[in-house]
This record gives sequence, structure tokens and C-alpha cells, in this order.
Amino acid sequence: MAEVKNSGPAPGGGWTRFVTARPRLSLLVALVITALAVFAGSGVADRMGSGGFEVPGAESTYATEVLEREFPASQPNLLLLVSAREGGVDDPGVAAEARRLAERLDAEQGVGGVGSYWGTGSPALRSEDGRQAVIVARVEGDEKAAGEILERIAPDFRGAHGPVDVSIGGQLAVQHEMQSTVEEDLLRAELIALPVTLVLLVMVFGSAVAAMLPLGIGIVAILGTNAVLRGLTELTDVSVFAQNLTTALGLGLAIDYALFVVRRFREELGRGADTRTAVATTLRTAGRTVLFSALTVAASLSAMLVFPQYFLRSFAYAGIAVVLLAAVAALTLLPAALMLLGERVNALDLRRLFKRRSRAAEGAEPGRARPGAAEPAGARSSRSAEAEAKEPGAGWARTAALVMRRAPVFAVLTTAGLVLLGLPFLGAKFGTVDDRQLPTTAESRVVQDELRDGFPGSPGGGLTVLAEGGAIPAEYAGYRERIAALDGVVRVDGPMASGAGSPAYFTVIPEGEGVGETAQRVVGELRAADAPFDTSVTGGAALLVDSKDAIGDRLPWAGAIIVVVTLLLVFLLTGSVLIPIQAVVLNGLSLTAMFGAVVWVFQEGHLSGFLGFTPTGDIETTLPVLMFCVAFGLSMDYGVFLISRIKEEYDATGDHDHAVRFGLRRTGGLITAAAVILAVVMVAIGTSRVTNTKMLGLGVALAVLMDAMVVRSLLVPAVMKLTGRLTWWAPGPLRRFHDRFGVSEGGDAAKAPERVEAPERSEDHGRVEASERADEDTRDKESVGR
Repeated sequence: MAEVKNSGPAPGGGWTRFVTARPRLSLLVALVITALAVFAGSGVADRMGSGGFEVPGAESTYATEVLEREFPASQPNLLLLVSAREGGVDDPGVAAEARRLAERLDAEQGVGGVGSYWGTGSPALRSEDGRQAVIVARVEGDEKAAGEILERIAPDFRGAHGPVDVSIGGQLAVQHEMQSTVEEDLLRAELIALPVTLVLLVMVFGSAVAAMLPLGIGIVAILGTNAVLRGLTELTDVSVFAQNLTTALGLGLAIDYALFVVRRFREELGRGADTRTAVATTLRTAGRTVLFSALTVAASLSAMLVFPQYFLRSFAYAGIAVVLLAAVAALTLLPAALMLLGERVNALDLRRLFKRRSRAAEGAEPGRARPGAAEPAGARSSRSAEAEAKEPGAGWARTAALVMRRAPVFAVLTTAGLVLLGLPFLGAKFGTVDDRQLPTTAESRVVQDELRDGFPGSPGGGLTVLAEGGAIPAEYAGYRERIAALDGVVRVDGPMASGAGSPAYFTVIPEGEGVGETAQRVVGELRAADAPFDTSVTGGAALLVDSKDAIGDRLPWAGAIIVVVTLLLVFLLTGSVLIPIQAVVLNGLSLTAMFGAVVWVFQEGHLSGFLGFTPTGDIETTLPVLMFCVAFGLSMDYGVFLISRIKEEYDATGDHDHAVRFGLRRTGGLITAAAVILAVVMVAIGTSRVTNTKMLGLGVALAVLMDAMVVRSLLVPAVMKLTGRLTWWAPGPLRRFHDRFGVSEGGDAAKAPERVEAPERSEDHGRVEASERADEDTRDKESVGR
């Protein structure tokens, strides 16, 4: 292990001294905590649910709960599809076997409300060709309890039974199969992402030792978050889909933060600092950026807590936990590791091996000048220009200079292009989750496809109207006539009641899809219809209407949280009024391509064959909210990295244009590398066989790449050139507020220049400054280049 050159106290604040005083002890404690997290988080997926799309306290949720209690048969969640091997379902042998199956199912503990075609004769439970029919039942309990009952009874009913074959479907089976599919897909995604990420990190750092550090931080964040989620399952419902976000952000953000910290540490070492001073400077500069980045990402994810659906809230739980754990690990464990490694952070530089081989090959070229031989002046000039072109970040500096020379053109064209890519989202249609999220070979999906294609109605029911308060038969009959006359209603069955004065219910079959636009309109008309008793409407379309209303009601609050917290944090970081506003607007623009692609691909079905999913003509209602919060937070992550480095250079020089070029030069490659690595992780998540997970992974990957390669590279420098030094303006009271409470990446020693125009510099001064910057670039070449 490399020896620490300076054994004295670390320069900087108390936090720096704390994390560097006992590095070995810090790493040992972290190892013990991580081991405990592995134990605490084991089996977390088994305690999670696959639902969470309903709105607690909504009319549809209330009606469903009453119906489940009073009329279990009205809300079946388990279907047995019985297929006759020969003949039809009315053949005596087939009918007798089907009745025996229904009796066995009714005798199972935890199962109620059993009904069948052979018991009721309902034509809705028999296929149009007469070769299939359905047994329906209600498995009692919450998601976890019902899932355990399904696992217990499914093997006894699935498969061949004399003259019939039985397949298992229904809402419960779909949810159970979706949960197991998500778990399997997540494991596969991790097996894809981890080795690919390691290879990319080696390519970015060159050093295998440096490459392992971000990966280790990511693993610690993921394991810690699983332990947090395991604890939360004891207190509230948590969606199994949140584990996908844990993996994606755990690897992605931990790698982002570690990249930034390790890169700055190596840069300081390249400037001649000893290990302890390099760590202190890194924490004072890059460490503060990481902290602000984590807070902005966590703020974006916390906005999902305002929504009542536990599906969205679960992503907030997982996201906030993994972001904060990644930041804590990057600001504690990583500095401790760097203290112990010192210069050996650059060990095992695999790129040097290839460079040596390349130089050896060049030395064998015929006509190559002998060492010490005189070289023409023109050749020296050519080689100098070539060396300058190969300076680390030179390409990003040239890009920034080009963009800033044509700032209005780049700003207008880039903004117009992003808006154009987002136009398909204007035609977005929102739906709900169903079996078509699963692959076509999944058993529950096969059953539901058979029901959709071969049965005259919906065996699970359409809309259900709960009637409470008691009524006489004439009142029930009058109400039934009124709702049957509504436009879009095909049939009304009922009322079904368990006795005089008890609740009753009607079943309403709407035209078209069960959750289509007609069904949603019928929900509104049923709720508005006059009745001599209290009514509540439930069913798939009613659940969707209530979900859309809840999201619409809470969306302004979520947006306000994201905007206000982002504005405040970016102001505290920069002291500018304009930069926080730019950050919010440009981050929003970076998401347009993602939302446009979601509609064009997943709603309209383009590339569905290539990507392997079934388009349903809509997108799940909660997904745009989730994708916005995640992608906006990640965009702010990259935005903070770029802005903080620009701010540090502006504080040092007072030269706005130079600071923008310098910031992009020093962070452009880093941000792009981080974005590519995160996109790889998200694409691995996007290989899932569940459509929503595929949409989340691929959509966020696209947003991340657009943000890093278009917004940060083109739009940000163009806009900052147009705003000029006004970029850093703030009114007096806010400037004093920032002086007292704000921070800057450069630490307390880095004071911003006065918000006035800098005096004109002489030509000689400009040459000296340019020479000094060139010397600095030369010193940093080896460390920054890695």
C-alpha cells in the first residue's frame, strides 16, 4: 500500500479530518455494516407487492373493499381456464370433471366466491366455440397472503385432469407471475450491467484499481438500500418494481459520484499534492458538488411521496435511500480508500501496455528519425500542433468555442429539435396495467388472451355499481333502467343482494375495451346518475379514472417541490439567480425526447417486434410521473457537475467565456462517460420482459444520453454565452444571503469576483495568462487524461 506522504492533520474542515483520520477503521466499519445489510436485506423481494396502482380512499377502492367483504364472487381474482381435450365443455365427462375441480377449489382454505359455467350456466363463462369454460374464485387476503395461497394450490390444479386441461389466470396470477418475472429479469440485468460497467470504467480510468472503486461504492449503495426496503416492508407496502431503480441508481449514481471524486483526486496528485492534501482538496471541491448533486436528485425523487399510490411512493423510498447511501459512501468510504491507496490509485494502468506496444511499433517504422537527429522547424511546429490537439479535453474545448461563436444558432436549433422530438407526447393516452405487460408465453397472459379473443364478455366483470342504504325492488328496477339507457352501456345485470336491507350490486358491461375511453366515460355517467340509494362505482375503468384524478390533483405539488428545491440548491451552490432558472428549463428540455419516444414506441407500437413487447395503445398512468422524477434528477446530477466546475473557474479568473470553456473541457468527457455507463445500466434494466420496466429502462437511458451529449454539450454553453456575465448576477439581498449560507466548490477560500465587468486586459497580460493556462494543462495531462 502506498505510504501517505503527509502524516500531519488534513487541511480543510472537520469533516475532512474525520474521514481521513482513521481510514483503515472506516473501511472495516463499512465492511461490517455492509455484511449486516446483506443479512438484513435478504429475501426483500418476497415481501414486496406487484400492485400499488389503486388510490387509497378513492370511491373505486372503497367499493372494491365492500364487495370483497360482502360479495366475494363479484370480485374474482383467480380464474381456472378449463379446456376440453375432445368435444366440448358440455360433454358429460368434461362437465363432471369441471364440477369436481370447482368443489375442490371451494374446499381450499382462503378461497371463496367460487363459481363456474357449469354451476351458473352464464354464457360469459363459456367460449364462443364451446371448447373452453371458466371457473372463477376469490383468494382472500392481501397481496402477500393471497400470493402464498396461490403458490400452495396452483400445482394441484394446473395441468391435465382426466378429459380436461387447466391453466391458471386472473388478476392474482398475473400479479404473481409479474413479480417473479421482475425478480428474474433484475438478476439478469445485474449480470449484464456489472461486467460491462467494469470494462467501461477501466476504459475511462485506464487503471484497474481506480475502476474498482466506483463499482464497490455502487454495490455498497445497492446492498444498503435493500436493507432499508426490507425494513420499510414491515411498515408499509413496497412495490417489487422499486428494486429495478435501486440497481440502476445504485450503480449509476455511485459511479457518477466516484468518477467525479477519483478524477479530482488524481488531478490533485498530478499537480504535486501529497495524498492527504489531495484528499482534502477533493472533498472541499468535488465532495461538495457530490453532496449538492445527491440533494437535488433526492429532491426530485421525493416528489413522488405526494402521490397516494404505493407504486410511486415505493420508487421514492428506494430512490432517496440509494442516492443518499451512494453519496455517503462516496464521501466517507472512498476518501478512506484513497488515503490508503495514494499514488497506487493509478496502478494496473492497462492503457499504458497498449501505449508501449504502439510506441514500439512506431519505432520500427522505416524512415523514422533517429534519436538526437536534427528535426526541421516545420516538423517541430507540426508536432506541437498535433500534441495540442491531443491535449485532454481539447475536443470539448473546441466544441465549446464553436458553440459559443454561434450561440444563437445552436440555442435555437437545439431547442427546436428537442421540442420536435417531444411532440408525439401530445397524443399520449393513459391506461392501466394488465396482463399484456407480460411476455406472450407467460401462463396467465395466455389465459387472458384466450378470454379476450374467444369469450363473448369479460368473465372477470366490467364495471360494478355498489348500492348501499337499502331499497325496494321497484327502486332497484328503476335505477337499472336508467343506467341501461346510458350511451355506451351494452348490458346491466343485477341487482344481486344477500338479503333485505343489505348492500346490493349491479354489473355494467360497457362497449369496447374494459378500460377504454367509452368505459371511462360511462364511469363518470354512472357516478352522476340519480339513485334513491348511495352508489359507488368500481372496476378497471373506475380504478383508472380515480388514478388519473389523483395524479392530476397532486401533480402541481410534485412539480412545485422539484422546482423550488432545485432553485434553492442551485442558488446556494452558485449564488446566481439566472443559473437555477436555466437549470430547471434546460433539464425539462432534455426530457422531451424520452417522452416523445415513450408514445411513439410503447403506445403506438413502433419497434415492438424488435423490442419484444405488446403495444396496448396507451401507457400506464403512473409511468410518465416516475420517469420524469428519475430523469430530471439524473439531469440535475450532470448539470451540477458542469455548473460547479464552471463556477470554480469563474471564481478564480472572473472570465465568463473562459470559465464556460474550461468547465466543459474538464467535465465534458467525465459527464459523457458517466452517462454512457448509466445508460448501459438502464438498458440492462430495459431488457426486462415486463413492458413497464422495459419502458423505464430504455426511456431513462435515452434521456440521460440526450442530456449529456446534447444539452450539456451544446445548449448549456450556447445559453451561457447569450446571458454572458449576467449569468452570475444576483440582487444585493440574495447575494448577501448566499455569502452567509451558500457554498462554492472551491470552498471558503474561493471568493467570487465582483459582479462588475472586468477591466480590459492588455495584450501582454493575455499572453501571460494563456501561457500560464498552457503550463497548467501540461501539468494536468497525465492525471486528467485518465
